[in-house]
Amino acid sequence: MTSATLAHADAAARLRVAVARLTRHLRQTAPGERTLSPWSALVTVETQAPVRIGDLAEREGVSAATATRLVASLEERGLVARETVLRARRSSRVSLTPAGRAKLDWARRRRTERLAQRLSTLTDDEVRRLLDALPVLETLVDE
Repeated sequence: MTSATLAHADAAARLRVAVARLTRHLRQTAPGERTLSPWSALVTVETQAPVRIGDLAEREGVSAATATRLVASLEERGLVARETVLRARRSSRVSLTPAGRAKLDWARRRRTERLAQRLSTLTDDEVRRLLDALPVLETLVDE
């Protein structure tokens, strides 16, 4: 490995650990859920709606049966609505309900508040450096 490659590998490892720890910390603020799956599914439904359950399963990396159970649970709680596709009666599409949108908005506010609390413990210089790094991180995510 070249020194540049070693430096990239070291940076990648440190970044991966930091992002994983931050993600875990934010997940702990997921109100009322033991797993992230319902939250992730709600976000996918929000961004892809109306979405077929098979497409939701693919995007979430779960089986169709798991996605069907997840949708049934979310539907039971009034967070999503399922509509049957007329030309393919065995197929249905899922959309977010107003209650689902409100729940997502609430969870996002809580996570943002929690992260803002953590940021408030940093020095002004640390916050500035973090803000300077955000465009680079956003570029990594967008690629």
